[in-house]
Amino acid sequence: MKTPASSAPTIRSSQTGKPWIWSIGIYAGKAPLQLSPAGDNPVISAASVTDVPARFVADPFMLNVDGLWHMFFEVLNNQNDRGEIAMATSRDGHSWQYGQIVMKEPFHLSYPYVFRWQDDFYMIPEALGAGAVRLYRAASFPRGWVHVKDLVPGTHADPSIFRFDDRWWLFTCPFPYQHDTLSLFSAPDLRSSWTEHPLSPLITGNRSIARPGGRVLIHDGKPLRFTQDCLPIYGTQVRAFAITELTASTYKEHEVPESPVLVPAGSGWNSSGMHHVDAHRLDDGTFLACVDGLKNF
Repeated sequence: MKTPASSAPTIRSSQTGKPWIWSIGIYAGKAPLQLSPAGDNPVISAASVTDVPARFVADPFMLNVDGLWHMFFEVLNNQNDRGEIAMATSRDGHSWQYGQIVMKEPFHLSYPYVFRWQDDFYMIPEALGAGAVRLYRAASFPRGWVHVKDLVPGTHADPSIFRFDDRWWLFTCPFPYQHDTLSLFSAPDLRSSWTEHPLSPLITGNRSIARPGGRVLIHDGKPLRFTQDCLPIYGTQVRAFAITELTASTYKEHEVPESPVLVPAGSGWNSSGMHHVDAHRLDDGTFLACVDGLKNF
């Protein structure tokens, strides 16, 4: 997560000058487009972080490994004014125990998009200061991460990877401080060369529907894309788009009737905005999701 106007991570209200603080909550529902708060939120806040002085936490992604939920998220470290990646664990997906910082670099990190492929765990965090979309692999899950390779050069916000029709696809926002452009890349193999789609950028000049806002799901056989609505301010709400056609040369999508799927509550921990969702299907067919919310103090 980044500020709309500069490389410094602190977001401040243009009206009050006060900091905006992000926290993490858990939502649940019968479908990924029908989510609501599950229990007491937030489940993780800056106060949960014990190993660094945290300003906020945001951008959660999670995986269930052998019955234990692992959540990875950005911690804004007040000491160095830089985003680092931390983890927490939970048996039931509702009560979480903070662990530790598991990844830090000489540049700001956020949006730790973690996923499992074959016998390995991978992560693609946002790493604007590296000048590339970077792929990491867990040499020792969940704490030991090593840089494998750079996938796409350039400054790409919120890179969101998914596999569909035996091919890897990657959404990014190539203009991180405008939030108004959506690019698409693909590759036959995770570690092979990535190429930009011939229709990319898919969206330009639209801050409401361009910037990725969480894990891309394959739902009812089709990819489901979540996006941050950055009007009138960054991180206002989360919208959803069903991708109806995706090939090496074509792309079609439409906004689903349920959109927006996450909206600010008007009070409490998510009073001012929401901009991220990572939903997972449970064994009983329902969905559990980690989300984040903004409170303007």
